Amino acid sequence: MRTHLITGAGSGIGAAVAERLAARGDQLWLFARNAGRAKELAARFPGARTLVGDLAEPERLSWALSHQELPDRLDSLLHVAGVFELGSVGDLTPKIWNQQLAVNLVAPAELTRLLLPQLRLAQGQVVFVNSGAGLRTSPQWGAYAASKHGLKALADALRGEESDNGVRVTTVYPGRTATPMQRKVHQQEGKEYDPERWMNAESVATTVVTALDLPRDAEITDLSVRPRG
Repeated sequence: MRTHLITGAGSGIGAAVAERLAARGDQLWLFARNAGRAKELAARFPGARTLVGDLAEPERLSWALSHQELPDRLDSLLHVAGVFELGSVGDLTPKIWNQQLAVNLVAPAELTRLLLPQLRLAQGQVVFVNSGAGLRTSPQWGAYAASKHGLKALADALRGEESDNGVRVTTVYPGRTATPMQRKVHQQEGKEYDPERWMNAESVATTVVTALDLPRDAEITDLSVRPRG
């Protein structure tokens, strides 16, 4: 039985990954922003453990984790949580920039730093669920894409630094996926949302699990997955 810590397990891709891993009997540690959310996750995933910390305040994560029991070892740390706010560079305020950079980039970096001892012990794997916006961007997507481009740089640096410790690092770049976040994206874009046009979250979960299950003699570094059509 392997042990995984997942952010963003409450919905969308994170929930699909958690369900897949729980179904095969792996041990889950689920990261929640507050105690109420942790209780909901524990009820949804019987047998899972929870950790509480606000990814919007990465500077407080060290303090938060120091007051909770942590896993002894981790086979994987899965960064799935993320936030977005569309807007032109001429309109976005520092508050909006900082919110997206904190959750999408600084918090994954800090959470990884805090859990590296457990990952090194297990020769585990860090998986960053990035976005197509981590490879290219469009008007109105500047702040979100900047955070995701930064996440790619974080993953690439971490891979080089931790290779000798046996830690694998994978980035998955999903295209548009039928999730609650995608519904919000369409609202901000002023477009009608049709989930049938986009990938199912379970399809992205399959790519994540494939990377986790790859034999130890190989490593998937970057994997893009797109809706058909």
